[in-house]
Amino acid sequence: MENGAVKPVIVAIDGPSGTGKSSTSKAVAEQLGLSYLDTGAQYRAITWWMVNSGIDLTDPTAIAAVAGKPEILSGTDPVKPTITVDGVDVSGPIRTEEVTSKVSAVSAVPEVRTRISELQRTLARAAAHGIVVEGRDIGTTVLPDADLKVFLTASPEARAARRSGELKGADVNATREALVKRDAADSSRKTSPLAKAGDAVEVDTTELTLAQVIECVVTLVEEKRAAK
Repeated sequence: MENGAVKPVIVAIDGPSGTGKSSTSKAVAEQLGLSYLDTGAQYRAITWWMVNSGIDLTDPTAIAAVAGKPEILSGTDPVKPTITVDGVDVSGPIRTEEVTSKVSAVSAVPEVRTRISELQRTLARAAAHGIVVEGRDIGTTVLPDADLKVFLTASPEARAARRSGELKGADVNATREALVKRDAADSSRKTSPLAKAGDAVEVDTTELTLAQVIECVVTLVEEKRAAK
């Protein structure tokens, strides 16, 4: 790779929560020597900043007015991805229920999406060997020219079981309801909705192990690399 023989490859992995996006994306990036970006963490980071800054999150105008204020930096090492806001490590705080419950409202504001999307494009362009970018609108809006687009899906039941496992004993039914609600919000927003790109490869992970999903995506990336 160091001799420049392997061309950088940009991989977009989209899909709703609980489909295995993060675990798959990190593992694929690590196996193939690519950078990794969790775009959802960036939206969580700006949401965390707004919560802590006392911004009225029921007012899109108030959100839009401060969208450019926080400095958000994402480390793209798949083994240890980092995220800071104004120099503060927020990798833990952005995963709280308070942030989770508010991120859709903040993400729906066009000024926020414009700001974060530009950050994402900058990081993708800067990745020397290529990058795996995971999110909800990467293949459709952020990186429509990505070399490979993958859309992960799974049944709501499978997703809720995985997510409640991650949330250490959370109620599966409540988790399922929250996921379905989040999907509806993200799919129906006017700006960059959650959607499958026309040229994306859909992978249903309901019946697959994580290892199988990773193997499938690694194969797709290697095929794309070979064709470049």
